[in-house]
Amino acid sequence: MAEADLPEPDRQEGMPHPREATRLVGQEAAEAAFLSAFASGRLHSGWLITGPRGVGKATLAYRIAAFLLSQPAPGAEAGLFGAPPPPATLDLPPDDPDLRLLRAGAHPRLKILRRGTTEKGDRLAQVITAGVVRSLKDFFHMSSADGGRRVVIVDSADEMNVQAANALLKELEEPPAGATLLLISHQPSALLPTIRSRCRTLRLAPLPAPALAEALTGLGVETRAPEALAVLAAGSVGEAARMHAAGGLDLYADLVALLDRLPRLDRPAAIRLAESAAGRAGETRLGLLLDLIDVFLSRAARAGLAGEPDTQGAPGEARLLARLAPDARAARDWATLQQGLSARARHARAVNIDPAALILDMLFAIEDTARRTVPA
Repeated sequence: MAEADLPEPDRQEGMPHPREATRLVGQEAAEAAFLSAFASGRLHSGWLITGPRGVGKATLAYRIAAFLLSQPAPGAEAGLFGAPPPPATLDLPPDDPDLRLLRAGAHPRLKILRRGTTEKGDRLAQVITAGVVRSLKDFFHMSSADGGRRVVIVDSADEMNVQAANALLKELEEPPAGATLLLISHQPSALLPTIRSRCRTLRLAPLPAPALAEALTGLGVETRAPEALAVLAAGSVGEAARMHAAGGLDLYADLVALLDRLPRLDRPAAIRLAESAAGRAGETRLGLLLDLIDVFLSRAARAGLAGEPDTQGAPGEARLLARLAPDARAARDWATLQQGLSARARHARAVNIDPAALILDMLFAIEDTARRTVPA
């Protein structure tokens, strides 16, 4: 299989690639911080763009890249009418030549570092290797001919192996003139401290329900319950789109309705829910159900500390959480259960344990915990 036939590792299934996005919703603070640094004339050569998955990190990186590529090179002489005023937005006209080249994946002064193929070339590698990072030397050499700005996007920096991280560190220590490196990271704490110290950080926040709904509408996704999706997806547009497409709202409502009988489960209903995630046809549903159980347990632990939540992922959920987690002791019990079941789920999927048995076992563990936390 040719590399061109493989899916792009930085594209989420069912969604446009971040380079194709026409706008970014809800991250105005991060954009303003970058523009302020640019206008100051002291632009960092390395930027670490962090935040949860699906909140727009890659979209912001491509917006910054297009903006920089369209700007004069550092030190370029002002035009006949002097230097233009500092830009107030990253937006570019749709017909801007640099933007069009970027969206076509053909800009000569933009380099994307991401996972390549395995040695056989039949599938994507699991990590970004040192060879991928070392290709920057050729890029910087060949792209220097016209003297314009150069931009590198690493998507994601979390996927670099140790050798690749050390190779990138060398580029961050001595970046070429006019080069900007944009590192996307979902877990910046796992990166080398020396990489973090050489970058300025732009933190992107989870989106509130109105911004999430606006972003989903821009992707062509209409939802009847943006607040519920914002809860379940933790403010992530990508996760919300995935949950919407897979029927996550209805599945979470089914889960909440089942758990509403706690501290005693309706056994036939629990078996039906577990069996719905079995078999090849239930593979997607299994992953979604495991994620939603994890969301529920996390929210139960939080409710024990903060009280009944103001928002809910399904009808009746807020009241149920308040009943299951009335105090801090219950919060600890639910947090411990979440950690244990999360580890159990990862192990079970790795060794192909029967999905129905896995879900049923998790539901019974929730029932046991509820018997301790719900007042008699």
